[in-house]
Amino acid sequence: MGPLEPPGLSRTPPSSVSYGSLRLPPSLLSGPRDTQALLASQDLSMEKLEVEPGPLPCDYRVDRRVLNEQELEETGQRSQSPKPSRWFTLPRCSTAVAWATLCRFLPILSWLPKYPAREFLLGDLLSGLSVGIVQLPQGLAYALLAGLPPVFGLYSSFYPVFVYFLFGTSRHISVGTFAVISVMVGSVSEALAPNDAFLVPGNDTEVNEIARDATRVKVASALSFLVGVFQVGMGLLQFGFVVTYLSEPLVRGYTTAASVQVLVSQLKHVFGLSVKDYSGPLSQIYIVLEIIWKLPESNVGTVVTALIASTLLLAMKIINQKLGRKLPVPMPSELIMLIGATAISYGVGLKEKFKVDIVGNIPAGLEPPQLFDYHFFGKIVGNAFAISVVGFAIAISLGKIFGMKHGYEVDNNQELIALGLSNFFGSFFQCFPISCSMSRSLVQEGSGGNTQIAGAISSLLILIVIIKLGELFYHLPKAILASIIIVNLKGMFVQFSDICYLWKANRVDLLIWLVTFVATVLLNLDIGLAVAIVFSLLSVVFRTQLPHYSILGQVPDTDIYRDVTQYKEAREVPGVKIFSSSATLYFANAEFYRQALKEKIGLDVDHLIAKKKKLIKKQRLKTKKLQKKENRQKKAAARKVPLDSSEPNSMNVKIEEMDIENAQVGGVDRPDNAVVNDKGFTLTLEALGLPQPHFHNLILDLGTLNFVDTVCIKTLKNIFRDFQEIEVNVYLAGCHGNIISQFESGNFFEDSITKGHLFVSIHDAVTFALMQPRPRTTQSVLATRM
Repeated sequence: MGPLEPPGLSRTPPSSVSYGSLRLPPSLLSGPRDTQALLASQDLSMEKLEVEPGPLPCDYRVDRRVLNEQELEETGQRSQSPKPSRWFTLPRCSTAVAWATLCRFLPILSWLPKYPAREFLLGDLLSGLSVGIVQLPQGLAYALLAGLPPVFGLYSSFYPVFVYFLFGTSRHISVGTFAVISVMVGSVSEALAPNDAFLVPGNDTEVNEIARDATRVKVASALSFLVGVFQVGMGLLQFGFVVTYLSEPLVRGYTTAASVQVLVSQLKHVFGLSVKDYSGPLSQIYIVLEIIWKLPESNVGTVVTALIASTLLLAMKIINQKLGRKLPVPMPSELIMLIGATAISYGVGLKEKFKVDIVGNIPAGLEPPQLFDYHFFGKIVGNAFAISVVGFAIAISLGKIFGMKHGYEVDNNQELIALGLSNFFGSFFQCFPISCSMSRSLVQEGSGGNTQIAGAISSLLILIVIIKLGELFYHLPKAILASIIIVNLKGMFVQFSDICYLWKANRVDLLIWLVTFVATVLLNLDIGLAVAIVFSLLSVVFRTQLPHYSILGQVPDTDIYRDVTQYKEAREVPGVKIFSSSATLYFANAEFYRQALKEKIGLDVDHLIAKKKKLIKKQRLKTKKLQKKENRQKKAAARKVPLDSSEPNSMNVKIEEMDIENAQVGGVDRPDNAVVNDKGFTLTLEALGLPQPHFHNLILDLGTLNFVDTVCIKTLKNIFRDFQEIEVNVYLAGCHGNIISQFESGNFFEDSITKGHLFVSIHDAVTFALMQPRPRTTQSVLATRM
């Protein structure tokens, strides 16, 4: 190993490449043969690994010259960055293009003609019936969450499901009523149509329920229309990526908080109490306090009914879990409870004898299309956007899970359009906004569902109930629906275990979960979602502002460089400092980057430069004084020497030479320690009597850079300028191709900073730095003033 070789760099003939125990002759080092030989040797090594498991028994050694960016572009023949294409191009008009576009917006045209009826039809039929049986009680129950009569839950379980059958791309999710979306709708409808606004004249306690429900239905229909418009608009504008801003901790914290609101909203039906409609921040606290205050007024019959129903539902769900594999289809616990409770209520007379609230009249048949009241738009636009984002996030997350499991692709933008059209058309039939239900989706997938036909069959089952069987549930107690809702929240409440998991896994994600949960419970669903998104994005900004900075050292006998504080065997290369950041360098962390650089290298660059400039300024003043003194001496000598004297003024010349050569700054002579340039000479740190850095090369690892802004370019230029001022060479390493292009666009390269300062790897930069002649120094320090 030569004196300029970095540790771990072995010298082998440059005309060969060795990989493992295989050495390739120069004749194989051209064209694809080299790659094939390397892959062949890798296959041999992998076969050996299968026989002898353990640490990798092979190594590799590649010999090449040190490459900076300029040499790499010449060797790799880098092409110029392509010009950005126009943001809009007119599509070509042809039959094939038109058909492909139609199939993209109406996916049923692409998969229905190829539907394998013999393989899938029986599974879809059984799955559709199973989902419909579950969707019937959930539709009735979730209508109560939305503050609407139960029949509108059945409408929302039919029209939107059939529309999704035509436009959706996920084969296994079950769209329709969902607890979280329903409670979001209920918070809006109850706020705009509270009970207090529909009191019967002359009676401060009796509410005109017919007028109240009619107004709430108009609010929910208008809300569904706006949700559909938002979702279709985002889908057409290719905004399906918007869901990426909702992280998993945020979604889970939000749905957990929504489940708490669902639970609170059903307590009045469990205890048979009449509670005021609260809205806005802290509304849930007010509801809980009022319920606690009115607990002595609870209806005993309602409480007993809810307790018995909840116990039986839990028992049947446990039986389903235990015997799920042995049963051909899951036990329809909700439907059994619905039918049984209705029969008992009718036979015993719960309404007449025990004052238990019942569902009441469920009109048979379908309602004609009606236009919603657009006057509510200004008051519900914010809530509509929040519902559109949350509904899409829940649906697409489940759709992606099932798509990955069964090997098909779910299109984000088409799912937005499908959900949007479902809500849009549903709004004309008095439906409230819908999304995807996790419990029904698991039933659809687990009972053999293969395509969207299962959803269509479930909607047809709901249609039969709406037309003929709905009126049979007249005597159904509302406490039964409340029990169904609360028991189905069990899966949501399990998400509280995320707190323990995130405490061990990631504290920042835990903080996002807690902030989302608390904000949603206290500030309501719409404001809570906005707070959660803002906090989540700010956490990303803060993490990029305060990344991990480190000084890298070389792992012995390798070209790998790691943090010297984390790897005990990693050693700093003498005379070279390698600085690395775990995040990209941009405007929000540029100042932190500079500060961390000074701290990690142990050198206050600004202080050293300030002292240097101060001494240079003193030297200039001293030089001016010497020049003035010299000029006075010249004038005095000119008076004494005759004007016609042709002899040179040897005394004056000697005085001038003596003054210049003996001019000192800080006690150090100029001649041997000054760098001569076009402007004269520049005094070095040693000439100025200043302590010199204990390293002469600084390498910035920019492998984490993923974009470049103007502040980044200015910061790097300042680092180059400052360290060149204190006689330290600066090199960059690990820049990607797109970063080089952005450097070129930002005019980063100039006379003092060229592509020769950029290297393809840290090891290339270290090798090049060690090959440069080191400056002669007389002393070094670890820090000037730190």
